[in-house]
Amino acid sequence: MIRPLLRRKPSTLSLPIPNARALPYLPPTVPPVHGCGAAAASPPQPQQQQQQQPYSSKSSKFPEYEMPSVTWGAIQGRKERLVSRVVISDYLKSLGVVPDELEAVELPSTVDVMRERVEFLQRLGLTVDDLNAYPLALACSVRKNVVPVLGYLEKLGVPRARLADLLRAYPQVLHASVIADLAPVVKSLRGLDVERQDVPYVLQRYPELLGFKPEGTMSTSVAYLVGVGVRPRDIGPMVTQYPFFLGMRVGTALKPLVDYLDSLGLPKRILARIIEKRAYVLGYDLEETVKPNVQALLSFGVRKEALPSVIAQFPQILGLPLKAKLSAQQYFFSLKLKIDPDGFARALEKMPQIVSLSQNVILKPVEFLRGRAMPDDAVAKMVVKCPQLLALRIELMKNSYYYFKSEMKRPVHELFEFPEYFTYSLESRIKPRYQRVAVKGIRCSLDWFLNCSDQRFEERLQGDYIEGDAPGPSFIMGGKLEMPGSLLASDDDEESDDEILYRRTVSL
Repeated sequence: MIRPLLRRKPSTLSLPIPNARALPYLPPTVPPVHGCGAAAASPPQPQQQQQQQPYSSKSSKFPEYEMPSVTWGAIQGRKERLVSRVVISDYLKSLGVVPDELEAVELPSTVDVMRERVEFLQRLGLTVDDLNAYPLALACSVRKNVVPVLGYLEKLGVPRARLADLLRAYPQVLHASVIADLAPVVKSLRGLDVERQDVPYVLQRYPELLGFKPEGTMSTSVAYLVGVGVRPRDIGPMVTQYPFFLGMRVGTALKPLVDYLDSLGLPKRILARIIEKRAYVLGYDLEETVKPNVQALLSFGVRKEALPSVIAQFPQILGLPLKAKLSAQQYFFSLKLKIDPDGFARALEKMPQIVSLSQNVILKPVEFLRGRAMPDDAVAKMVVKCPQLLALRIELMKNSYYYFKSEMKRPVHELFEFPEYFTYSLESRIKPRYQRVAVKGIRCSLDWFLNCSDQRFEERLQGDYIEGDAPGPSFIMGGKLEMPGSLLASDDDEESDDEILYRRTVSL
């Protein structure tokens, strides 16, 4: 007990003191002390131990936590340290914690401190299994490590009830410094336009971010995606949606995936928009998932030139267990819908989401059409031409069909030729346009007055003649959008400047 006392008050025992009467724990006749004599230090032991109480860690500075006492001030000899380590190891073993990984780290001087650490972590919600998964958490001082880190996370907005989940996912955060490690990461997230209220959500989803260096993988990943064409203002929402891309290396994860999709014919501008809206695509494994899925699409009849369109419409198709889904849906289409494999491939190109549609959902529109005396082969052709029929609500189809038969009084074969009729809104497009066409006395197909923009429809109504039916806009990745009417006038005809301008405007 002498050596700790001298270590506590080095100024009073190692320096000459002119007036010995100023020391309350020394007799008046004792001369000034220059060394560490035992006789001079032995009388004041009870008084000095009583003076150590203000150093207790039961402070009101962190009222939200129950603070254990700090006993790290005691200095032990080698023998005492070994005895303490054995006692602490036995205590941990009695709890079910394997202390093998703690052999190389510094442990507290008494078992009481270790008990307080264990109880503190258990009050947070950690179990013995969690401590066995990362025993080094027990090497962290509650006052110096755990409380500052958890207090900072709570200040950011992480709910206390979720702190245990965060520690399970990334217990190494207990060793971090708030100022040197955690605060720079949060500052970097804010610099990427992550909203303040979204920061705790991001950290809960990807706690490993707290161990990143802002100038490391985070910055290089963002710089690469911006170089590909991702707009900087969309980086923040991307981080909120899928923060894991911040930990992906450019050379081994991001660049190979982007290069492969680019090689399929997907323009980088479109690819950048996909990444902005579906950032989780970056997490698909190239060799294990993406390439096998592309090969599965080709093997089921999807044309290579249609792959960019399929991916652009449904990027999630790259990450599904696709081969099994395609096999099941192709068999179902053949058995129940009477659609052959080639027709299934054409429908898949137009609406790749059919791989994820429930078979019960698919059957309802088909049964509705068959119930209106439409032959099976006609319904199959309608589905291949417009697979969006399979995702429609029956109530809307009933209303549109009733209006078609009762008000428009058109033959049913027009629905065979233009099944897209069911995909248009009855109140906002079909009724108003048909009424205007009927007032004008124009006889035209469904395609003519439905499959065009409002501006194009007005131009058609004001025209002196009815142009022939032409296909609607076609989607070809990497090419121009060809609109009907762009080749109405012959190149040999002489046109005025106003007519040329008008034709170009209409074609756009």
